[in-house]
Amino acid sequence: MTIKQGWLSSVAQLISPNTDKRPSTEDVSLLVIHNISLPPEQFGGSYIGQFFANCLDISAHPYFAEIGHLRVSSHLLIDRDGEIIQFVPFHYRAWHAGVSEFKGRSNCNDFSIGIELEGCDYVPYTDAQYQALVQVTKTLRLYYPLITDDRIVGHCDIAPERKTDPGPAFDWARYQKELNG
Repeated sequence: MTIKQGWLSSVAQLISPNTDKRPSTEDVSLLVIHNISLPPEQFGGSYIGQFFANCLDISAHPYFAEIGHLRVSSHLLIDRDGEIIQFVPFHYRAWHAGVSEFKGRSNCNDFSIGIELEGCDYVPYTDAQYQALVQVTKTLRLYYPLITDDRIVGHCDIAPERKTDPGPAFDWARYQKELNG
């Protein structure tokens, strides 16, 4: 796996309009792990991609009417089968963190890469997701060496009063062991 012009090789791409230029591309120094499922706690389908592409059919599920106006994105999604979709090139800012702060610095979107895992706080993630996440993280660290172990966090760590993801079901010890093993 390599990165060319901000895009991972060998992964699906679905370009999100919810992006803009970073203040500095040399400042990418944080990796944020999220979870998402649409509808909530349901897996599979194309709703997440539609949401990030601003084409979610709000009549398809009652919850979608609540979120259909939001303009968000992530750099990557890793689905339950370990398949990866990229929405935003890494040298651009994805709109994934919202109001956030890391080590006294606000606006984490400016200097972070966001990875969504298809899941929810209390459902275990799959082996395929951990394998893909480890592979992606290793690749990202080759291109963005400022992303060190202590700069890989959950959304809950940068927006603790708003967010809980990736949740207690995410096995941080397993991820770190596989990443550094």
